[in-house]
Amino acid sequence: MSRFFALRRGSLFSLALAALLALAPAIAEARMGGGGSFGSRGSRSWSAPPSTRTMPGQASPFERSAAPRPAPGLAGPMAQPGGLFGGSMGRGLLGGLAGGLLGAGLFGLLTGNGLLGGMGGFMSIIGLLLQIGLLVFLARMAFNWWTRRNANANAMAGAGHRPSPGFTSPFTARAPFGAAGFGSGASPEAAMATPIKIAAEDFNAFERLLGEAQGAYSREDLGALRGMSTPEMASYFDDELEENRRKGVINRVSDVKLLQGDLSEAWREGVDEYATVAMRFALNDVIEDRATGKPAPGSPGPTETSEAWTFRRPAGAGPQEWKLSAIQQAA
Repeated sequence: MSRFFALRRGSLFSLALAALLALAPAIAEARMGGGGSFGSRGSRSWSAPPSTRTMPGQASPFERSAAPRPAPGLAGPMAQPGGLFGGSMGRGLLGGLAGGLLGAGLFGLLTGNGLLGGMGGFMSIIGLLLQIGLLVFLARMAFNWWTRRNANANAMAGAGHRPSPGFTSPFTARAPFGAAGFGSGASPEAAMATPIKIAAEDFNAFERLLGEAQGAYSREDLGALRGMSTPEMASYFDDELEENRRKGVINRVSDVKLLQGDLSEAWREGVDEYATVAMRFALNDVIEDRATGKPAPGSPGPTETSEAWTFRRPAGAGPQEWKLSAIQQAA
């Protein structure tokens, strides 16, 4: 009887630990944009931007976008359907399954009952399902590695424009600046786009917008966000801020510092110009309780992240006219 209750206690502890680890990915994604990919890149919205040193892997496809999807047969690498394990939700789910299996397995090993110890009877079935989920997760990781390696090879083949000599900022001249090949997945409109040069003043504007947009988001200043981003992006930020108010929390972002950046591609199509830049930056990301002002449990705190930001401006306009048009996470 005592062994039965010991097994029950072990099973409950394993389940609690697995649940905590499963929730960890969702808690960590708290910054501006919630760690998601959304917005528009004109006719290149559904084709992946070229890789860079700052973001050597492929960028995630948009989870939310006002850009129309290309017709069947013209979809680029980013037009893959999310499916059960696609997108940030799929990564979070699979990460949680793997974390839960690891937590339960470690507990079983520590108690001398094997990898799935303490999960007798029905719990063994759950353990089997978790193992299946882990195998799928590992297979997807292997596929992503293979895709990223090919993407890196394609990116190195592209030639581009470098910033003017003497330009010193986190957007280093050693990075692969310039528009790389358009890619076989681009739409006909994207193939007709014209590459453009990006000057040092433009990179200064990108760095300034990174800090100012995060600051406006932290203040929940939707008016300022509308002045720095496209109407589509402003609507997404409005939705996020409203959701935070509903939950009774506020996302305080401070100490934003660009650590490294480089240009993925820049082009003109129609009456607009676009530039996609990869940026690695540090920030203090805190979720506060609105009532008490204290950090909420699981608040990220100081962290570093890499994202691809796309900016848009009217063709021929100056650096001050750039507006945030899209944010993408690494795949």
